[in-house]
Amino acid sequence: MAQKEGWVNLMALRIKAQQMPYRVINTSISGETTHGALTRFKGILTAHQPKIVIIAVGGNDGLRGLSLNAMKNNLAAMIEAAQAAQSQVLLAGMQLPPNYGRTFTQHFAKSYQQLANEYNVVLLPFLLKGMDQDLSQFQRDGIHPLNTAQPMILENIWEYLLPLIKATEP
Repeated sequence: MAQKEGWVNLMALRIKAQQMPYRVINTSISGETTHGALTRFKGILTAHQPKIVIIAVGGNDGLRGLSLNAMKNNLAAMIEAAQAAQSQVLLAGMQLPPNYGRTFTQHFAKSYQQLANEYNVVLLPFLLKGMDQDLSQFQRDGIHPLNTAQPMILENIWEYLLPLIKATEP
């Protein structure tokens, strides 16, 4: 999928079309884990000084069966750094396919809610909400959304992002 087809670019186009005083900076790296994102995060905050940060990472930690404690600690460190930089945080939660086992998948999904509660940040419980029962929206692996699914992901994000935008407008 071309980057211009992704939900982040679609969000940038919407913000521009609505003449909102924001610019969207996509610092994501496909396939990244929370550890990788954390190593770059403080530099991103320093370089861009964002008013709002969308943290949408962790799915690859779960898919690789990495430590949930490490994932939570990495996400917590990103939230803390964003809050210290006076940025509002939107945490986008993920869910794992059932083949990872009930206990692991439940603990994984609950991690996002626990962090949102602990740090009082906005939580989108499931980034792919509404798509989880429609495999036609996914690549053959059943995990990665197609370009045709990106507008739905944008709508999922937008529902939680718009109130943050309105609250932080200059």
